[in-house]
Amino acid sequence: MSGELSPIDKAKYVAARRAADMVEDGMRVGLGTGSTASWLVRCLGDMVQNEGLNITAVPTSIRTANLARDVGIHVVTLNEARWLDLTIDGADEFDREFNLIKGGGGAHLHEKIVANASDQMVVIVDKGKEVETLGAFPLPVEVLAFGLHTTRALIEEALISVDVLGRSASLRMSGDQPFVTDSGNHILDLHLTHIGNVRQLALLLNQIPGVVESGLFIDICDRIVIGYGDGLVEVRDINDGTVEHERFDFLETENLFTDLDA
Repeated sequence: MSGELSPIDKAKYVAARRAADMVEDGMRVGLGTGSTASWLVRCLGDMVQNEGLNITAVPTSIRTANLARDVGIHVVTLNEARWLDLTIDGADEFDREFNLIKGGGGAHLHEKIVANASDQMVVIVDKGKEVETLGAFPLPVEVLAFGLHTTRALIEEALISVDVLGRSASLRMSGDQPFVTDSGNHILDLHLTHIGNVRQLALLLNQIPGVVESGLFIDICDRIVIGYGDGLVEVRDINDGTVEHERFDFLETENLFTDLDA
């Protein structure tokens, strides 16, 4: 496997593998969406099939649900599970205070609901996702299709009053059509470059009619698992302030992930 994976894919894999070890038998687990979360689902599927791990999973997207079923994980809805022990998900950016930008995969609404319905949220990332200040990655904002252009104008006007460097919003596309989320909404990506006050911005966006949810995750993440391309994994815990390190070896015989899109 080590000859087939790029350093960033190795980093994603070891982060997912370390987080999978946090899942215990009988747990109800929220499964995130995106490339790093897909590595996690494959790891958990391997544990289900080869180690007898018994879990109930709530996926945050149709894509994740399909993958989870394919690898043998028992999938239910959040309404059926009601409450979760743990949610494991990726992130597009994170800062030292564990604030996140999520939504690059278009599932941040479901991801935020599932994460808030969990005792703990663990975020799995490669080292490149760490930033001093959020905002370089475009901030996704899920909006209703009704009044879309009005909502976009209201957002751009509201951004004048907050500490950001950019104020443009672009409609996310899928080919020549607007991207549609699993909830039937659209996404505006805000090109802010720098977010000086994440709490102020989150509050402001949630007050705008037509906005369903932003990709700012604040006071939700408990642990961050950071993978490196050489197999090193760093686990940071915001609640007890600890930082732990572990190293994984890449085995040539491992082929579990050879068919997984990066």
